[in-house]
Amino acid sequence: MPDFISHRRTILGLMGLGAAMPLIVACGSATAQAHKSFPVTRTNAQWRARLTRAEYRILREAGTERAYSSPLDKENRKGTFVCAGCGNKVYSSAHKYDSGTGWPSFYKAIDSGAVGTSTDYKIGYPRTEVHCVDCGGHLGHVFGDGPPPTGKRHCINGLAMNFVPA
Repeated sequence: MPDFISHRRTILGLMGLGAAMPLIVACGSATAQAHKSFPVTRTNAQWRARLTRAEYRILREAGTERAYSSPLDKENRKGTFVCAGCGNKVYSSAHKYDSGTGWPSFYKAIDSGAVGTSTDYKIGYPRTEVHCVDCGGHLGHVFGDGPPPTGKRHCINGLAMNFVPA
């Protein structure tokens, strides 16, 4: 009988590990973005010198700013939103809308090659992370609850961008 219990515990433990393996692997992929090659590269020291502490936390460490803390959430002028890390054009004011979430929201990027996505599991379930295709900086996340025509909500940290008026 003790052998059966021991084997049963081993089997259950392996089953649990097997079920958790995609999550474990995916958690590792959250840092994979930092190791991917991008056209704009800098050392951590160079990024720290270029960015404010808060910008570095968001763009280089995939942080999130507090909701309603960014003036860009209420920015309504015509213009272009660029990556705060490298200046890449990422969003247009023509695609911005008020999602009521407290973060600048867009229903699409400025063009199909402006941002990239990856899956992150940082909070225990999969989300689509948005990053700048030029420097790899973390911008925010994409959700499927946006308005037409895309049905997408690009929920972007204001500190990850700078606004350039038209």
